[in-house]
Amino acid sequence: MIDQNATFQPLNYSWIEGLALDEINMDESGIVNINGHLNPELLLEESSINFMNDLRDRFEAYTAKFNEQRARNHSNAAIKLFKISNTVNDFMLFRNSLRLIFARKSYDVISIGFLANGKDIYGARLSFNDQFGSTNIHEIRAHLGPFNKITWRFNNEVVDVDALVRHYLTEFVVNSAR
Repeated sequence: MIDQNATFQPLNYSWIEGLALDEINMDESGIVNINGHLNPELLLEESSINFMNDLRDRFEAYTAKFNEQRARNHSNAAIKLFKISNTVNDFMLFRNSLRLIFARKSYDVISIGFLANGKDIYGARLSFNDQFGSTNIHEIRAHLGPFNKITWRFNNEVVDVDALVRHYLTEFVVNSAR
């Protein structure tokens, strides 16, 4: 029986396309890699790059919409997104001397923190009672599960990417408006 309330998730073909390309490369080079799909470091490296690219794409889209609404006549109110040089895909948001930095610390850890005045590092507030300025930056960690399924977790809870983006972007806008 088909659940009429279920939402359809489009198929992700990237893994099967990669498998086909690997086979073509194997045919051309004569080198066989029969264990690559079982190497956790390679899997986590690829996942962290994809996760960061997804985050950056979402932040880019939302900041463009924010800037369109807010910064029409106030260019100094615009949020700027920068890639961080000499890294694979770290990035930051910038406005009014506040930076929100997303950095891959390793293949399985992504750190998220605010940098204020070029020297003070803070974590985002997580509840109503928190004060902005906690010195604990946040870490999103990869979890490798059965069948090499990778989930990204914060405080051991699976991360919802939309909720993460909404939370950090809201914190950034509120704290950079001051």
